[in-house]
Amino acid sequence: MPDAAPFNVEADSGCFVCGVDNPAGLNARFDVHRENGSASAQLTLGQQYQGWKDVIHGGILATLLDEVAIYACRSRGEQFVTVEISVRFRKPVPVGSLIDLRGQIVENKRKIFSVKSKIEIDGILYAEATVRVMCLDS
Repeated sequence: MPDAAPFNVEADSGCFVCGVDNPAGLNARFDVHRENGSASAQLTLGQQYQGWKDVIHGGILATLLDEVAIYACRSRGEQFVTVEISVRFRKPVPVGSLIDLRGQIVENKRKIFSVKSKIEIDGILYAEATVRVMCLDS
């Protein structure tokens, strides 16, 4: 069996989470904190992202937990991809709530970063994730 071709990614502004040119996207804006290997964002999610009535869909929340982990890693480089994510939902996130999203690098071994991500509302934990991220920078 032939070796797989190298994996390359190309940035553009169409990302579902942070892309400014994606009209269906979340348009999240992340702050990257290089000094401590973290990232954060605040956003309000509307009814178009609900699952059950008045509750944000868990897939959207998992996507946000994944994205903030990538941004935390961007404090250490440019190109990263998620290799594994484990999400724990603690409380339903109500539609229209201002959420605080945070990611923090907790370990780095070679090109693999371990990141803890969380979603809080008013200081209360609603969802969290452990994310393994691979650096693609050479």
